Amino acid sequence: MGINTERDIEANMQIGPTDAGMVRIFIEADGFEIPMDFDPEEAEEIADEIRAAAQAARAVSS
Repeated sequence: MGINTERDIEANMQIGPTDAGMVRIFIEADGFEIPMDFDPEEAEEIADEIRAAAQAARAVSS
C-alpha cells in the first residue's frame, strides 16, 4: 500500500498540545488508537510538509 492507494477506512484525528509540552496527533480507527507525540519543532516541520503537500495537490487538480 502506498500514498496513492485509496482505502475505505474511516478515522478520527485530533491534534493538540499535551501537558508535557509536546504536540500530539491522535488517530483512532477500527478500534485502534495511535497517539504520536512530537516536540514543537518537529510539529512545525510536519505542518510545513502538510502545507507543501496541499500546494502540490492544488497544482495537480488545476
